[in-house]
Amino acid sequence: MVRLKIIGTQWKIVEKLKYFQPIEGHNWKITYSSPTYGGWDLIIECVFNNLGDLDEIVSFFRTDNDLKEWIDATTTLISTKKNFDINL
Repeated sequence: MVRLKIIGTQWKIVEKLKYFQPIEGHNWKITYSSPTYGGWDLIIECVFNNLGDLDEIVSFFRTDNDLKEWIDATTTLISTKKNFDINL
């Protein structure tokens, strides 16, 4: 979940995420992103196999020059499913 610092940048973020790729050898994927209404401005869904991959994704949001300017706050919600395989 993302709260914007600069209103109107939600579609720039969605577009930027289309080209965000994992480091070679990592097994994760951003599967969905969309603006929302309410307390949060954007939802981003990703799948991953280990917490190291989640850390890579979250670190990107915190360190990317554009995203640092556009995003005010994030909340990470983790859903679990036993033996989930993302088959990348």
